[in-house]
Amino acid sequence: MTSTRSEKWEFMGSQGYRLAGLLEHPAGEVKAVALFAHCFTCSKDIFAAARISRGLAARGFAVLRFDFTGLGASDGDFANTNFSSNVEDLVLAAQSLQEHLQAPALLVGHSLGGAAVIAAARQLPSTKAVVTINAPHEPAHVEQLLQPATAEIEARGEATVSLAGRPFRIKKQFLEDIEGQRIDDHLKHLGAALLVLHSPQDETVGIDNARKIYEAARHPKSFIALDGADHLLRRREDAEYVADVLSAWASRYLPVVALDARPPAKSTHVARAHVRELHQPSKLTLAIESGRHVFHADEPLEMGGADLGPSPYELLLMALGACTTMTVRLYADHKKFPLEEIQVELTHEKVDASECPDCETKTGKIDKIERKIRLSGDLTEEQRNRLLEIANKCPVHRTLHSEIWEVSTLV
Repeated sequence: MTSTRSEKWEFMGSQGYRLAGLLEHPAGEVKAVALFAHCFTCSKDIFAAARISRGLAARGFAVLRFDFTGLGASDGDFANTNFSSNVEDLVLAAQSLQEHLQAPALLVGHSLGGAAVIAAARQLPSTKAVVTINAPHEPAHVEQLLQPATAEIEARGEATVSLAGRPFRIKKQFLEDIEGQRIDDHLKHLGAALLVLHSPQDETVGIDNARKIYEAARHPKSFIALDGADHLLRRREDAEYVADVLSAWASRYLPVVALDARPPAKSTHVARAHVRELHQPSKLTLAIESGRHVFHADEPLEMGGADLGPSPYELLLMALGACTTMTVRLYADHKKFPLEEIQVELTHEKVDASECPDCETKTGKIDKIERKIRLSGDLTEEQRNRLLEIANKCPVHRTLHSEIWEVSTLV
């Protein structure tokens, strides 16, 4: 089989958390870009998702699979997610592909992921073909997996449920969300070719679900039985068969794009900067180059500089403020919050460690960065608090609060 390569892929999800994915792409030209959605409480690394994605990549497809919020290597709390947030995660994954490679023309969903790609397709005009694998006709089908905890969830608002041997906290909002979903509405306005793959022997999601999906959809549509396969496609030959059938079927509906198969810019981007001394008008005046951008750094007059540019700490504050503003803006626009303007004021100073009640360091001086965020617009208190949470998830903020590996060498 043709060799494939996996590249790490990250993007911000519907709840403002970093989501982790893998882009499988072929060694040669890319026929089309696909997005894969895994099953309920699974991860991108479950056998079916990995095998089918790699199988498609070997057949010329670039395939992104990722962990939904709170699952696998992605950040966030699974208990705060639901079917609607999964659909939003898929839309944002597609937008990330569009920005850094190409918008996906093929959506593939396994189990509940199948219902999710049907719902997401209406929001993604680039979608030309949708494939469901052992998918339920309605998201509410997963309530069967939550028995007998549903009564406790309704009474207490949440409960811990064991699924596939692992504990998951399920909240009442999850049940309310799936009960309000109507996949038939999405199927009637799908606007893309549909392939329904389902095993007659599926004991988790019965074959009747495939019939209902097929009947609700408009042409072009196809149905293929995965005879002998189980719900999770644990057998290698079943996953390989799905990749074979899917690739052949999709070729009838997908435009030929012949993309370069090099890794996407986002997954390989390295921030670079070059700093050199100017010596004039002060010995601390520096020229900083980053790509095609050139500017100065300096120190104030009282520190021996010529004040021709921001100081190193001011540059740090600028980076944090810029990242904060961009992150909040992207999230607010995605959620359609009425946010008109963002202003961030930052200060840095050295203070006594005793002033910080939550710091591990108790003596000596520590760095204090104060960030004041001003949000203009007709925002509710809940929206404002949510945007403050999102501000604390900007990449530069996360870098400042995480372990950093700095390597210095003489060249």
